Amino acid sequence: MYTSYWGLSEKPFENTPDPRFIYYSQQHEEAMARMLYVVREKKGAALLTGEYGCGKTLLSRVLKNELLQENKYQSVYIIDPRLLGLEFIQEVVYQLSGSSVPQSKIELFHSIYKLLYANHSAGKHTVLVIDEAQAIKSKRVFEELRLLVNFQLDNAFLMTVILMGSPELKGAVMNLPQLLQRMAVRYHLNGLNEKETKEYILHRLKIAGATRPIFTEDAFHEIYLCACGTPRRINNVCDLALLIGTSSNLQMIDRKTIKDINEDIEIPMFEEVNLYKSAPAPHMEEAGKTQDQAGGTA
Repeated sequence: MYTSYWGLSEKPFENTPDPRFIYYSQQHEEAMARMLYVVREKKGAALLTGEYGCGKTLLSRVLKNELLQENKYQSVYIIDPRLLGLEFIQEVVYQLSGSSVPQSKIELFHSIYKLLYANHSAGKHTVLVIDEAQAIKSKRVFEELRLLVNFQLDNAFLMTVILMGSPELKGAVMNLPQLLQRMAVRYHLNGLNEKETKEYILHRLKIAGATRPIFTEDAFHEIYLCACGTPRRINNVCDLALLIGTSSNLQMIDRKTIKDINEDIEIPMFEEVNLYKSAPAPHMEEAGKTQDQAGGTA
């Protein structure tokens, strides 16, 4: 543990979605404002996409905490959306009811409507948040989401659906116009700029109890260059830097330390990013197979 060496109360650069460490760049602040808007105004759906490691999951946890504090919502959170259509609906019903769920689809939808309407009558709005939504395997699940958004009264939606995921998700939704048209808000998160990268690092150090400078100015610049402003990669670099700085008895983390770390991790990170970008979207593969089996589209 390097915390005592640097005078920290805890590790500042863990890649866990701890809301205490949220840093609001202009983009993150805008993304949160838009998600809160669609929920508070009871809109049908929203789409939040972003590069890998840009902080989408952390934003979802902050949103969850915010909604809990307001005590006017019942939220359903799906963190592993790799479910089949019926399983997906069953999970939604289970989280809303906390009890056993029907097995037939028609009974499931009757149950959902009753639960949503009961929440509405009690003055609560229902929110469904799906993280890592790019992992949805079946196009049928997207169709179920469209049907969920259709639960509405004459003047209000009974459920708000928020889809969060990597850039592939945006492409998948764009190919589903019936779902896309129900998106009241769409927003995409990019990496931090150099100024925000420094502020991000200092913010996390402060939350972790830092009382003195730990990184030199040129180290901040080097971190930005090797992490490309991606929070997850910034965390990886800084965490390793603090560890190496401890074993090397450094007084501060300098540029050379960061450059040495970057040489060790640059290739694996590059391969990981390109692996994600080159992988085909599973649901689109399935859609293609369905068309082939049916002999083409009508």
